Amino acid sequence: MSYPPPPAGDPNNPYSQQPPQQPQGQPGYGYPQQAPQGVPPQQGYGYPQQAPGAPQQPYGQQAAYGQQQPAGSSVQANNGYINLVSGPVLLATMGQRFLARLLDGVIVGVIMTIAMVAGLGSVVGIAGNAAEDCGSYMDPGYDACMNEAAAQASSGVAVMFGILGIFALFMLLYEWLMIGIKGATFGKMALGLRVVKESTGGVPGVGAGFIRYIIPMVGAFICYIGMLLTYLSPFFDNSGKLQGWHDRAAGTVVIKK
Repeated sequence: MSYPPPPAGDPNNPYSQQPPQQPQGQPGYGYPQQAPQGVPPQQGYGYPQQAPGAPQQPYGQQAAYGQQQPAGSSVQANNGYINLVSGPVLLATMGQRFLARLLDGVIVGVIMTIAMVAGLGSVVGIAGNAAEDCGSYMDPGYDACMNEAAAQASSGVAVMFGILGIFALFMLLYEWLMIGIKGATFGKMALGLRVVKESTGGVPGVGAGFIRYIIPMVGAFICYIGMLLTYLSPFFDNSGKLQGWHDRAAGTVVIKK
């Protein structure tokens, strides 16, 4: 059994009503708006606009709305710079640090050689003079002369060890105070390197300089293996700051001025 179709235009019949027409020129709901001809399209609501020609950031790496990207991290990738309180500085390379320590070793070695030669020279001179002055062992005063020469030689040996003690004190004060007060030894100065406090960008200070010096020295007691590992430890630093164990303990970094 079929029914006749309802009359068109019946206001009480919902099937006879036509959907409202969208005004001409306006997009429908849920569709992007079309800009008039000749006007550049605008970005959607809620997204920051970018200047024409600006590089587009990959999806997922854009900053949150209303936030700005930080000016720089503590270590800039693959360029050797680090941002301190005083500004960006260039880290010293391991090659530069090795050459600086080599120069310091030459300076210390020359001073040590002078001290050893002076001490041994005095002992050898005393022994040679005794051999000439005391004469033959058959002479009556030979024993007394040799005893006196032996006493002089002993005093010469004591002087030599005293010089070595002064040299050891010089080594302590050289590395410790030069780093703590000046931020660089003569070897580092020659290569334009400087040790600075990471938190301030200034000289480390006497306390940090002593910590930085004493850690390799303690390692030297184990056949110098600990000292060697300490100086090689910047290779194992995964922070990108090339900090050795002594640098981390003292809170310092080595930079190129």
